[in-house]
Amino acid sequence: MQSPKTASLARRTGSWLINTISAFLFLAAVGGVVYLALACVGVAAFARRRVQLASAFLPRISILKPIAGFEEGLYENLRSCCDQDYGAFYEVIFALRATDDSAYGIVERLAAEFPSIVRVALGENAAMSNPKIANLAKPSAEPRGEIVVIADSDIRVGRRYLSAIAASFVSEGVGATTCLYAGMPNTSLAARLGALQIDDGFIPSVLVALMLGKLRFCLGATMAVRRRVLAEIGGLEALGAGIADDHKLGELVAGRGYEIELSRYVVRTMVPETRLDALWLHELRWARTHFALAPTGYSFSFLTYAVPLALVCLAFSKNLAWGLPLLALAIALRFALHRLTRRALGVKNDDAVLTPFRDFLSLAIWVASFFSRSVRWRGRTYTVE
Repeated sequence: MQSPKTASLARRTGSWLINTISAFLFLAAVGGVVYLALACVGVAAFARRRVQLASAFLPRISILKPIAGFEEGLYENLRSCCDQDYGAFYEVIFALRATDDSAYGIVERLAAEFPSIVRVALGENAAMSNPKIANLAKPSAEPRGEIVVIADSDIRVGRRYLSAIAASFVSEGVGATTCLYAGMPNTSLAARLGALQIDDGFIPSVLVALMLGKLRFCLGATMAVRRRVLAEIGGLEALGAGIADDHKLGELVAGRGYEIELSRYVVRTMVPETRLDALWLHELRWARTHFALAPTGYSFSFLTYAVPLALVCLAFSKNLAWGLPLLALAIALRFALHRLTRRALGVKNDDAVLTPFRDFLSLAIWVASFFSRSVRWRGRTYTVE
């Protein structure tokens, strides 16, 4: 049986622990609300920008397209990069490992449709651990343009894509440019949730980072670099050691003193998942990669989930006086951000009703990301360090 002194100490300890957790949750929720407010400002500012198109300055452009297997919508995605309204030389180089690739038939079809634009490069650089860069860094894929664009096979663009990219390089101080991307989901719940994470989660975080300092990374959907700058940083070989080639390119270009510009042009990326488990594994790979690249920033990224934090804070503290207003503010800002991203990214589908579930799923992935460093990518397992 506990003595009165021991029981009193236990009560004081329990009360202190509860108060400490409540204070932490309150501060975290407030931090989340501040983040949402910043995100709304950043997204609104991006929405006000106009897309700049090159007119007099029309550099030669090479688009490098790494391809590994068939994907839904692949023909339309690849064709969109071939059919450009660009009044100067451009080429599209489709890079595959071999003719037995399941996408080879589509590539052959496009090569016949655009014979003066499309080149097909086979083989890979076995010395590189990054399969995307290993697919591109081979003699047969050597670009001829002054600007080299590396664009994923699952993106779809409009006919002014190259004109918008060229406009970013009018200033000689710009060494690279990159584009935001919006999710283009299929009709499944998993894909719609995946698109929400891109549109409402990842893209606002990029714009908030840009508000706080200069851009020092690229986004893998589209990263364009001057060919001479690419040579200065060591060529594609300099990007082949790890899986985060987009981050590495930005780091190396910024390290040489060049600016990295964020284009106002927004591309579309396919969200192909049809099952929640596939979406979980895909986003877990993203999360663990981000943690490896910026452990401190990523560790505090839970603050971007203001609504779950405010709800947990209210449930734990049971203080309605400040808990309910905080939750109401978080919900209002979260839905405001959702509306703003629709306008900024040109997204027509509206899945606002899914945003609460999306935020809790994102928070769960954030927690799970700390329990391992292994990721699955293109059928292979990697350890992210």
